[in-house]
Amino acid sequence: MPAPAEMILILGGTAEANALVSRLCESVPAARIVLSLAGRTAKPVKPAGCDIRIGGFGGAEGLAAFLREAGVSWLVDATHPFAAGISRNAARAAALAGVRRIAFVRPAWDKQADDNWIDVDCLGTARDALPVGARPFLALGRQHLAPFAHRPDLTPVVRMIDPPEPPLAFAAEIVLGRPSSDAETEAALLRWLGVTHLVCRNSGGATSYAKVAAARRLGLPVVMIARPPAPPPPLAGSLDAVLALLGIAA
Repeated sequence: MPAPAEMILILGGTAEANALVSRLCESVPAARIVLSLAGRTAKPVKPAGCDIRIGGFGGAEGLAAFLREAGVSWLVDATHPFAAGISRNAARAAALAGVRRIAFVRPAWDKQADDNWIDVDCLGTARDALPVGARPFLALGRQHLAPFAHRPDLTPVVRMIDPPEPPLAFAAEIVLGRPSSDAETEAALLRWLGVTHLVCRNSGGATSYAKVAAARRLGLPVVMIARPPAPPPPLAGSLDAVLALLGIAA
């Protein structure tokens, strides 16, 4: 088990990272837990019981310097499965600083019998998979929308937590708010918006699955973007597995 004085740095921005903070605060109350957030959301959900750090580190070398200077004992990469660059930097930084690292990788979604998925490998192929005149719901995050500016025939809908600043580079209907975890609520939204396709990444996890279940209920095609390669081991597919690697009983 981590010693009470140890410092655990969690690279977060996901529901699982927040849940891990809560479990660590219960299991190792004397340890210092620091949650690092990228700062893309104006009002992120912040769990209690930990220190919060917002902003980047300056690449792998900058993160390695922080790990050394702060005396970090464990680095837990609990970022989004598509945050491949951050995960690469985390692995390199841990190696440079000689700090133990764990990468949490939530299981991907599996295609169900009634799903109509169009499997693609990147944002560009997702854009090109949409038929002329489609009205897609782009569940992607602002930083992944640029390729769709090259399809002026589309009438997309974009959901965002914060209003875009600066404005988007293409015309789109913007829905502000966080996704619902209820499939029927998501289905009602998609129906009301009159969308023809859902475009999303195979993020996995329960928190954002409702939109996929909603598309299934409505019979909508889902353009599903495959994940990038997983970070190097050690990997954990559940929070219990993370705790086990940290030497903490689940």
